Amino acid sequence: VVVDDQEMVRAGFAALLSAEPDLEVVGTAADGVEALALVRRTRPDVVLMDIRMPVLDGIEALRQIVGDPAVRDVRVVMLTTFDADEYVLDSLRAGASGFLLKDASAAELAGAVRVVAAGEALLSPSVTRQVIARLVEGPARPARDPRLRQLTDRERDVLLLVAAGRSNAEVAAELVLAEQTVKTHVSRIFTKLDLRDRAQAVVLAYESGLVTPG
Repeated sequence: VVVDDQEMVRAGFAALLSAEPDLEVVGTAADGVEALALVRRTRPDVVLMDIRMPVLDGIEALRQIVGDPAVRDVRVVMLTTFDADEYVLDSLRAGASGFLLKDASAAELAGAVRVVAAGEALLSPSVTRQVIARLVEGPARPARDPRLRQLTDRERDVLLLVAAGRSNAEVAAELVLAEQTVKTHVSRIFTKLDLRDRAQAVVLAYESGLVTPG
């Protein structure tokens, strides 16, 4: 599903994605209210959602999707015109699976949908740095999140590397594990910490104090 208040953006993204043999655009929407109705009706794998929209903005629409048990498994990628968007951290906290710049190429657009549909986070290095900077500049972080006590030592190791932006293959190489084993650890981490994906894992790792910037 493509959601943007600019008709040219909606139509352009929909056309580019529809040209991919393995992707199908099931609908488009011009604001958050239309998006919620469309998502609940079509149950898409991925939603590309503009942040700033009339009637209901993208972040609030995202929160409602995440809070609805019927569609909370839908992955939402926020669309922005620049990667220094002030709402990046708010969107990640609300459950976004990542960000995509509106000037992305056709290949980047299709690749982003595939990555997020596969359960990965879509966080560029610049966005990750921005998130960390916002967390450091913000108020004092709370004491270590008690949920972290549920993790085994190996799961902590994996979470630290995930928070550093490593892929499953990179984590496997660094910890000398099979990639499938890493996938199992990541899945258990998400379950124990009630996380949707890697994007939320990055935020939790920094907000909880598990990872210290620098």
